Formats: sequence, structure tokens, C-alpha cells
Amino acid sequence: MAEKRDYYEILGVPKNATDAEIKKAYRQLAKKYHPDLHPGDKDAESKFKEVNEAYEVLSNKNKRARYDQFGQAGVDPNFGGGAGGSPFTGDINIDDIFNSVFDGFGGFGGFSGFGGNTRRHSANVPRRGSDSESSVSISFEEAAKGCVKTVSYDQVAACSDCHGTGAKSGTSARTCPQCGGSGQVRVSQRTPFGVVQTTRTCDRCGGSGRVIDTPCPVCGGNGHVRQHRTIEINIPAGIDNGQILNVSGKGNTGLNGGPSGDLHVSVSVRPHPIFERRGNDIWCEMPITFSQAALGADVVVPTIDGRVEYQVHAGTQPGDVFKLRGKGIPKLGSRGRGDQYVKMTVEVPKNLSQKQKDILREFESVGEERNYQKRKSFFDKIKNMFGE
Repeated sequence: MAEKRDYYEILGVPKNATDAEIKKAYRQLAKKYHPDLHPGDKDAESKFKEVNEAYEVLSNKNKRARYDQFGQAGVDPNFGGGAGGSPFTGDINIDDIFNSVFDGFGGFGGFSGFGGNTRRHSANVPRRGSDSESSVSISFEEAAKGCVKTVSYDQVAACSDCHGTGAKSGTSARTCPQCGGSGQVRVSQRTPFGVVQTTRTCDRCGGSGRVIDTPCPVCGGNGHVRQHRTIEINIPAGIDNGQILNVSGKGNTGLNGGPSGDLHVSVSVRPHPIFERRGNDIWCEMPITFSQAALGADVVVPTIDGRVEYQVHAGTQPGDVFKLRGKGIPKLGSRGRGDQYVKMTVEVPKNLSQKQKDILREFESVGEERNYQKRKSFFDKIKNMFGE
């Protein structure tokens, strides 16, 4: 008989490992080599059995003590020792061991045998449908005020001809005779430490638990078809570019009477020629003339609610910003709105007539230094710089 590997080496733990460290190592290796993840892989199956054998001994206080003292002779009857009998008597159900380890993790959906799925979940248990995706493009104003939009997307829905059964109209599916409707079959294999049982998907029904003798010609026995669907959705006021809207129950149809998934709609907001969004605030630039900035003036300012009048103060400087309270974007899902900020830009006139030039020269000639505080401050700094 070939010499067996050291149990501590198999689990990758030191000989002074705690029970918790041994259990953690076993969980990781059992999940890594479980037969459900490696169908038909003899090497993985062999390693899985080896990991279970090592854990069977090292997780038992008495067996571990005998193994530490006598090695294989302390736990294997083939060596002539073993404390009066084989430590591996009767049948061992690996799925039972595996499920007990992973029960505390809530299961691993999608793999039979993970987290108790083999026993707790039959092949015909209702399952929620997967989610669908779509996108929609809206204007700046539509995003600010909310709107109703039509979106199109592909959806997996129950076949209208067979109503999701997969069987041709007038016929029905029958219980799989091989697995009895469970969708799973047990496979037993005798090993040196007992009969090991594993569970695999039934190859007769493919895990569905049902056999369809006359498939539906429309869906081919699948019970579902892919269709193009168009619906209207409400887009709330205040939504921003790149946000995702969740439309409950409009995704792919569930299986075995399970609920439908959701529809995720990605929202794209087109840029505005005047406004820029910053959080819930709106920013824009407004050009005014030199005379309006110097003398003050009443101007009309655009907002998403329409035009509003604003009085520009005399002496307004380029880059000055004023605020229109409550004229910003509504706060998504709550009350209140942001503000609108307007940045003033003073436009210097071009292509002046001779009369306009003469007027400006006269204006400049009668100007006083005190009218230009920034200019005066700048030249004062130059004088200080050169010690003048």
C-alpha cells in the first residue's frame, strides 16, 4: 500500500494549528476541489477525498491525538493499530460534510451541494428573473424638472404559446423517472475509508426534474422567448447624468413562477448651451457692456423657470458672481432646490465708430485714479518693487 501524505501537509497547516485554523483550511480546500466544480476531473476528486480524510482525523480530538503519537498506524486499521477498530466505519456522505461546513455562509447559489442547495432547493423551486438594462437620453431641462420617457430593451419572457411550460400546447411535462423530480442523482463510490456519496445533476432532465416529450415549437421546449419591449418610465426631477433608474418587476421573467427581475435604465443628460450643473446648483456666464458694468443696469437673466429681471450694480467688475436663490436643480427624492449663480463677463466693444472713439478718449482724459482701484494698487506695487 502506497504511503499516505501527512494530514497536516494536505491541509497546509502546522502541527500546532488550532481547531479554528484547521477548520478554515478545510473549508477553503473543500470548496476548491468539490466535485460539483470539477465534473469528471479525477485529480480534483482525488484531492477532495484526501482533504476530507485529513479533516476527518484532525478535527477529532481523540483521532488527532492518536495520529500525532502513532501516525497512520494510530488511525488506519490496515496498519494493525487504530485503537480497536477502523475510524471510518459505515457510509460517508461528502455532501453532508460539505453542507455542514458551508451552512453558516448562507449557501453558494448556482452550484449543487453548496450551502445545502442539494437538499433545500428542488429543481422546480421558484427563482427570480435576472435584471435587464436599457438607456435613455434627456435634455438638461427634463433632468431638472422630471419627465416621462419611452425606453426599449430586450426581455426574456414566458412563451405565450406554452405559457412557460416548455411543452407543446395540449401536452404537459412529466416527472423525470431517473431522479424522481429532484433534478439530482447520487453517485456512490467505495474507498479505503468507506463508501463516499456525491451528488450531481441528473443527465436525463438536465436538473429540471421534468421530462418534456413534445417540446413547444415556438420556444423549443425552453419555456421562454426573447422579445423586444417598449415601455414608458417616469424620470424624477433632479436626476443627474450617469445615474441609474431601477424599474421594479420589468426585467426578465422568473422561473417556476418566481418574480421578474428589474429594469436598470442608465440616464444620459445632454449638455446645455448656457447652463452648467454643479451638484444641485446651476452656473452660467452673462456678458454685459462696459457701460452697464460701470453705470449699473436692469438685465434679463435666463433660468430653467424662465426669464427673471436683475439689477446690475454700478461698478460691477468682470468675474463678479451673484446668486438667484432657489433657482437651481430640485433635490432628488427630497424637498428644496439649489441656487443659480451668474458670473458677469464685461465685453469690450470692437469696431468702434470715430464718434465712439472720440467719446472714449474724452472720457479717459477726465478720468481720475480713484476710479480704478485695481489699476492704482497694481502700479503702487510696481513702484515698491523698484524702490520708486
